Amino acid sequence: MIPIYLICALNLVTFIVYGVDKFKAKRHLWRIPESVLILFATLLFGSYGAGLGMLIWHHKTSKPKFFLTVPLFLIIHSVLLFLYVKTFLL
Repeated sequence: MIPIYLICALNLVTFIVYGVDKFKAKRHLWRIPESVLILFATLLFGSYGAGLGMLIWHHKTSKPKFFLTVPLFLIIHSVLLFLYVKTFLL
């Protein structure tokens, strides 16, 4: 059973990672690899944080890899979270 606070923490970290990468992009500094950003958004259940980071910082919004993958995993994660809450918390 995965605690809800862990999911919230992972999404907060993902949101911060997207913000840090945007900050670095504006200053032409070393960037966080796209594969790491996608990993946070998909396998680490951080699609909410990634989506929010894309909206607030306008980061990676023109890259198909992101504007297709993040919303897709947001839907997948929402369904999984719904099933999790329905099964274990209700």
